[in-house]
Amino acid sequence: MALQKIIDTAVTKAKTALGSPDVPDIDESGLRVGKPYVHAVGVGGVAHAMEHSLREMGPVRTGQTLLKLNQAHGFDCMSCAWADPDASERSPFEFCENGAKAVAAEATRKRVKPEFFAEHSISELAMHDDYWLNRQGRLTQPMFKDEGSDHYVPVSWKVAFGLIAEQLQSLESPDEAAFYTSGRASNEAAFMYQLLVRGYGTNNLPDCSNMCHESSGTALGSTIGIGKGSVSLRDLEESKLVFVVGQNPATNHPRMLSALEKVKQNGGIVVGINPLPEAGLINYRNPQTVRGVIGKGTAIGDHHLQVRLGGDQAVFRGLGKFLLEAERAGRHTLGMETVFDHAFIERYTNGFDSWISALESTTWEEIEKASGIPEARIREMGELLLESDRTVVCWAMGLTQHRHSVDTIKEVVNVILAQGNIGRPGAGLCPVRGHSNVQGDRTMGIFEKMPESFHDSLDGHFEFASPRAHGTDAVNTIRGMRDGRITFFMGLGGNFVKAAPDTIVTEAALRSCEMTVQISTKLNHSHFAAGKRALILPTLGRTDLDVQRSGPQKVTVEDSMSMVHSSQGSLTPPSGDLHSEVAIICHLAIALLCDENGNPKPGTPQVDWNAAMNDYSVIRRHIAEVIPGFRDFEKRIEEPGGFKLPHGPQDSRTFTTESGKAEFSGADLDWLEVPAGRVMLQTLRSHDQFNTTIYGQDDRYRGIHNGRRVVFLNPLDCQELGVADGDYVDLVSEWEDGRNRVAPRFRVVEYDTTKSAAAAYYPETNVLVPLDSTARESGTPTSKSVLVRVEKSEIQEPLTDVEAALAAVN
Repeated sequence: MALQKIIDTAVTKAKTALGSPDVPDIDESGLRVGKPYVHAVGVGGVAHAMEHSLREMGPVRTGQTLLKLNQAHGFDCMSCAWADPDASERSPFEFCENGAKAVAAEATRKRVKPEFFAEHSISELAMHDDYWLNRQGRLTQPMFKDEGSDHYVPVSWKVAFGLIAEQLQSLESPDEAAFYTSGRASNEAAFMYQLLVRGYGTNNLPDCSNMCHESSGTALGSTIGIGKGSVSLRDLEESKLVFVVGQNPATNHPRMLSALEKVKQNGGIVVGINPLPEAGLINYRNPQTVRGVIGKGTAIGDHHLQVRLGGDQAVFRGLGKFLLEAERAGRHTLGMETVFDHAFIERYTNGFDSWISALESTTWEEIEKASGIPEARIREMGELLLESDRTVVCWAMGLTQHRHSVDTIKEVVNVILAQGNIGRPGAGLCPVRGHSNVQGDRTMGIFEKMPESFHDSLDGHFEFASPRAHGTDAVNTIRGMRDGRITFFMGLGGNFVKAAPDTIVTEAALRSCEMTVQISTKLNHSHFAAGKRALILPTLGRTDLDVQRSGPQKVTVEDSMSMVHSSQGSLTPPSGDLHSEVAIICHLAIALLCDENGNPKPGTPQVDWNAAMNDYSVIRRHIAEVIPGFRDFEKRIEEPGGFKLPHGPQDSRTFTTESGKAEFSGADLDWLEVPAGRVMLQTLRSHDQFNTTIYGQDDRYRGIHNGRRVVFLNPLDCQELGVADGDYVDLVSEWEDGRNRVAPRFRVVEYDTTKSAAAAYYPETNVLVPLDSTARESGTPTSKSVLVRVEKSEIQEPLTDVEAALAAVN
């Protein structure tokens, strides 16, 4: 009865919304601030999911999609990369609120046809916000903007591919082109994309990993030999102690809460480390249980360490120091005679003494100053480590987007290695990826500096010589476009201009290109930060039925825990003039790399692009020959739930580092000094968005309704800065280049965040992130540590996104 009431209410709201076809931009004048939630999901989450789904899809499509979402013979969610339970253990409702929103956005009944572009100029469309653009519907036909024009006009696919090939062939060097990839691309599309790009002659393959988890890959690659996490979903559920660091599961990967609930049910302990308290780590109300619907839910977090921004390295240095002192005091870890697992350390690791030296040379006073956490509190968490023989550390972008992120993650690895918590059940390292197949794209070769072994295998199989010079990552691609060294940009999915740092610089860089090409399902601002000539190529989504000459096709994805499984949509595509991502890539390869008969030219990959396009199993056979772990690929994806890729550290404690062992490290302790009169800003998501896609105007878990331009500040900072809750302020970032970057008119919200740590939503605050402020080694933008001034705003009226951007420029 309770569920039926939720559905009935959602249907009523959806009908009301459908009666108003004009979707307004977000109106900040209606902004309301209430109390933050102390629980996540529950019946409210179900109601919001149903409201979005019914409004965009209607009841029939809602049933057709949501009941197949994340099912063994359905399609994979296009939002987060959280792992699925075993096929036999999945619920019929194996999705979260934000997953339902993502499906509703893609499977919407609304369409953007050529008449829309005739009616609206590029200049006009650029004035609308991301929320409005997302609500217009699915793209239906290729569109072209010629030089000097302010309108996109329809164009045939043949002409579109010819224009791209002509532009690429005109470049003096292939390195004048860059080919971006979003995490949504399938394994099959990603593999053929990198083959096309390398066949063309460049390794300029920036991707969304560069802007989020590159620090994780860099740190893990150098310490355990593989840039992926070392746990399965079952490992996490059966662990005795879980650290959840720098992440907000309830918004960014809500299905993780079900796994944490199982940790609690199994008697495990969960420790949250984050500057802000997050609702999901306080209490989880599982809507599929009686306790979650009418009961009190499950208390998830046993402890919360409210760390300073960027202070996580110091927390784990402190945990290591505690372990060292406990070892020397003759204490022991559960199941061992000592604190450190010496047998594991001696056999499988290198550099232990350098870590010990770093622990000895770091004082508790430094640890407290850098972390903001009292020594006694860190020691309390250290006691939990002694009581656990199965410890997992999970983290997300709260760890990866600081200048010292790589060293921070290496410090996490140190603590895990010290107690042998890798390569055994219930223990290990768990970077939680943000986008559906971002990990799979990297496995498929979407990386500007793939190892020589990958190139050797690729060249041997396809009988060509791939370029070996490293290409450009996302930040260096922007620099290249800005400086005129890169004049062609193609985006396979995503919204590059809103995902990238330093928005004004990024927009100008894209507009300076001779040509930009965006492969998209829906409108986004990258279409309007267009090059002199620009193309929008509409593509199928995960929910769409993909039929090629050999029949219906399926694709595959890899989740955060190295599981590979199939995905197959079933909805009739929005238009008969859509191509799949694989088909777009193969058609372009034929136009660019083949002769008039469709045969590969000498010196390019010797592959039948038509065969690959017509039957994706052909692509999977190529993948099986080139990439380790994909033997019998076609057969294994028929297994319910898919199959797991090999992971040396997890499977056999095998580490493919230079030393052949897992590496301890002893980096200097680093932290972020905040001068008087300043705060350090972290950018974050609201609950009504996924990455750069805005689904709605609320962040109800934090008490925000009908608006996004808010900045969360500690009450003590408000006093020191001379502002009060409800004031409107401008945020001005400070960087060594001396250029003021301004995000105007944000409402101050006094909030329980760490002293000197502010928070505000992206992409509105990406304008504040300097292009040259990046993490050491990984090059990831430092979006979680932006030094800002907070100044009273002189702007009285609410701003649209574009008005705010203009104010920032001026």
